[in-house]
Amino acid sequence: LASGIARGVVRPPGSKSATNRWINLAILGRRPLQLRGALVSEDTELFFEAARRMGISISTEADGVTLTPGPLPAAGALYCGNGGTMTRFLTATAAVTPGRWTLDGVERLRERPIGDLVEALRRLGAVVRYTGNAGFVPVEIEGRVLEGGRTYLEAGSSSQFLSALLMAGQVARGPWEIEVRSLSSAPYVELTCAALASLGGRCERTAAGFRTAPSALRGGVVEVEADLSAACYPAAAAALTGGRVEVLGVRRDSLQGDRRFFDLLEAMGCEVRTTEHGLSFRGAGLEGLEVDASDVPDQVPTLAAMGPFLRHGLVIRNAAHLRIKESNRLSAMVRMLVAAGAPASETADGLRVPGVWAEGVPPAGAVRLDSVGDHRIAMSAALLALRRPGLLLDHPGVVVKSYPSFWRDWSAIVQPSQ
Repeated sequence: LASGIARGVVRPPGSKSATNRWINLAILGRRPLQLRGALVSEDTELFFEAARRMGISISTEADGVTLTPGPLPAAGALYCGNGGTMTRFLTATAAVTPGRWTLDGVERLRERPIGDLVEALRRLGAVVRYTGNAGFVPVEIEGRVLEGGRTYLEAGSSSQFLSALLMAGQVARGPWEIEVRSLSSAPYVELTCAALASLGGRCERTAAGFRTAPSALRGGVVEVEADLSAACYPAAAAALTGGRVEVLGVRRDSLQGDRRFFDLLEAMGCEVRTTEHGLSFRGAGLEGLEVDASDVPDQVPTLAAMGPFLRHGLVIRNAAHLRIKESNRLSAMVRMLVAAGAPASETADGLRVPGVWAEGVPPAGAVRLDSVGDHRIAMSAALLALRRPGLLLDHPGVVVKSYPSFWRDWSAIVQPSQ
């Protein structure tokens, strides 16, 4: 992995969060939908294939992807790999789409719980059967048009449970009243509601949670904005190395949840400016933080990689649900930091990383790091290596899950220190 200073210009790919929502809405709405700037990655390719198995034809053009509905098949096997988002969305979508559907994925996906979502759907009349361990895929679903009704939901482990219900509720026969008893990553629910509204969908907040109403979802053309999760890595690189990077196509008023990461960079002491085409980031000596990560869970590994270089270090709270992501991201980052020579420890709901290299010089001995098959762990390792030389990474190709061009873009902005 390269060490050096981050300087230059980079354009991240289209938003994975948004692309996944548009694919799901194309399946539900059964209207032609063109996605300009859609992300094409391992995760979204799996979702496109699932859409094909649910009767949607996919064509790829120079500027995006078009989804066109065809006849709905009577049954289909939907393979989700390790895609947590598509698994949660498709569990609800299959439940309201007539047919017999099965969902499964890799072994790690079988360890990522969906029980709270399934129980919420069952209370609305959905037929979902576990064919392995209760609460996890694989599942068999008898899809049908559901009536209106009431349910409650525990979404403390993933806001995607709620987003899945809000989207599926558009094609029910009557309104759904959803009592939300716990919720993490709330900004991503805003993203779902905005996507629904843009296609004529209806959902609204209530005192207890949310209410959906049946709607005829439109087709048309949508612009997929740049992925803020991907943008956080070059932004953090500039902050960490004292360089300057302009990230094109990103906005601070985006509804993507990781917009808050830019606020955290400013709180550390990084300069963040709006440019004509995006945002620029200029680094300096960085102060430590105590972070409530409930709204920015994907950036916990990013923050952890920065932790040893922050004066007074880093404390991360409200991140216990990271243990059920593509990997156990809390323990994975602790192992990585300790292997690199930085003391770090796991807490009940987060991490503590002392700022041992804020003023001192990190070691430079060769150390091999494990990406644990997780794209965000691999990209965070690249960030750590900017100021901790000698790091080697096993299986760097896992970044294809969300950012296939990551290593090319990274090499374009990382310049050797003078």
